[in-house]
Amino acid sequence: MIDPEALDDLLRALAAHGFRTVGPTVRDGAIVYDDIESAAELPIGWTDDQAPGRYRLERRDDEARFGYAVGPHSWKQFLLPARIRLWRARKQDDGFVVEQDEPDGAPLAMIGVRACELHGITIQDKVLLGGTYADHDYAARRKDAFIVAVNCFEPASTCFCTSMETGPKAEAGYDLALTEILDGGHRLLVEVGTMRGAEVLADVPTRPAEPADLAAAGAAVDGAVQKMGRHVDTTDIRDMLARNLENERWDEVASRCLTCGNCTLVCPTCFCTSVEDHTDLAGDAERTREWDSCYSVDYSYIHGGSIRPSGKSRYRQWLTHKFGTWYDQFGSSGCVGCGRCIAWCPVGIDVTEELAAIRSTDRHEGAGDGDD
Repeated sequence: MIDPEALDDLLRALAAHGFRTVGPTVRDGAIVYDDIESAAELPIGWTDDQAPGRYRLERRDDEARFGYAVGPHSWKQFLLPARIRLWRARKQDDGFVVEQDEPDGAPLAMIGVRACELHGITIQDKVLLGGTYADHDYAARRKDAFIVAVNCFEPASTCFCTSMETGPKAEAGYDLALTEILDGGHRLLVEVGTMRGAEVLADVPTRPAEPADLAAAGAAVDGAVQKMGRHVDTTDIRDMLARNLENERWDEVASRCLTCGNCTLVCPTCFCTSVEDHTDLAGDAERTREWDSCYSVDYSYIHGGSIRPSGKSRYRQWLTHKFGTWYDQFGSSGCVGCGRCIAWCPVGIDVTEELAAIRSTDRHEGAGDGDD
């Protein structure tokens, strides 16, 4: 067990071990992830009110450090940044010198990683590191990253991690895991996941956990399960979507969807990128990689035009990939149930509602033939 004040000791210990400490803080009316040096920068006493197309911060009646769900940022902004330079070429008299950029700075210590986000990182690890060709930049940023997970006790109305079996408790993939307890005295239970975690925790004032502490931590997580805001029936979901590619619901949602790509930008697992080359008048050149989205008409462009010209086809591609064909490619769902795509959709499209609507009109006969 540690006291809330010991979070400062934890941050100092991580810095002393050579980590760049990044965690949640309040900025621009939202809880975002950024560099923090003191526990005073945490969102103390803040929570978030989320609904389809709505996100607001509200004051809590306590001093909880982690009394919120998730904000607009996911951890992929640090592991798969929105824009990086892959290489640059400088012109010389006898040709070009090509230099490959490498991530600089200390390894990351990510503070406050939710269980759903842990699963999101695991999914991106599989996509970007698990194939024949690992992504060089992602591998460099992911290497040696230290994860301090936080078990959720305050889900938003848009959360459905229990449906996706990704939370609210962190089960693996962390160095340290915290459970904030507010009943019977403010304190945090610390679980050690790795030897590195134990080494860092050795520099933090702790006391042994009592049975009452363990019970209170379990009750906090169980309470989050009971307060979960959304539900998705994942039974046979991949085949259900495959046999409903011409469902009338796609037309209905397309009439509302702006194809803005917000859902892909806030999603912790979306990984689509594009590459651009730039050359200046001196002959120097560079290649950059930037986040892209399957909602962009140009993303599916091939010689002759885009293969997904309509908003309907692009929304269908995103939803069926996220919840269906992702299984074919990577052996898991591409959704972790964080609910960001619901809260940050400008028109409030709710994926749980869309999946339920498609399932309600699913034609079970001929299941799996992909025609209906």
